[in-house]
Amino acid sequence: MNKLLFAIFLFLIPLSASAAIYKFDTEGMHASINFKVKHIGYSWLTGRFDKFEGQFNFDQDTPENSTVSVDIDVTSVNTNHALRDKHIVGEKYLNVGNFPKAHFQSTSIEITGDNTGTIHGNLTLNGVTKPIVLMASHVGGGDDPWGGFRQGFTATTTLNPKDFNYQFDFGNILLELQVEGVEQK
Repeated sequence: MNKLLFAIFLFLIPLSASAAIYKFDTEGMHASINFKVKHIGYSWLTGRFDKFEGQFNFDQDTPENSTVSVDIDVTSVNTNHALRDKHIVGEKYLNVGNFPKAHFQSTSIEITGDNTGTIHGNLTLNGVTKPIVLMASHVGGGDDPWGGFRQGFTATTTLNPKDFNYQFDFGNILLELQVEGVEQK
């Protein structure tokens, strides 16, 4: 019996005193997923996904032990033009009728500078899972006015639509994430 209690006790001890779980602050609009892609090769089309959620486990002492997970409702694409949005959710472009969700799960993190790193992970989009790399920066962290604690990050990556079996060919998609997470207690 004592061995069982000791094993349970060890399981409950956090691996690092500085590790904490943070939920993306999407309710307060302190997070965004934005993109830009060339419009028929002549100019940039910008947009965002209005509905997504995510969380990250951030370990300040050993940030390479941190993790991040993001779920995106691809049907919530918003290019600030309703007719275009209706067009690009179709099978020829985002194919949301068949694959309405996207998911990213980190697999490893490399620290590249004082506040920078690369987040390696798998992105599932349009029914295809591929490894991607996010170039990330820690913006800052601290107490908020509501009695909580927050951490903020930004990350960018470039996606080739063909890697995810998309048929359009207007060049790569530039993806940018702005994330402010609220510590979960």
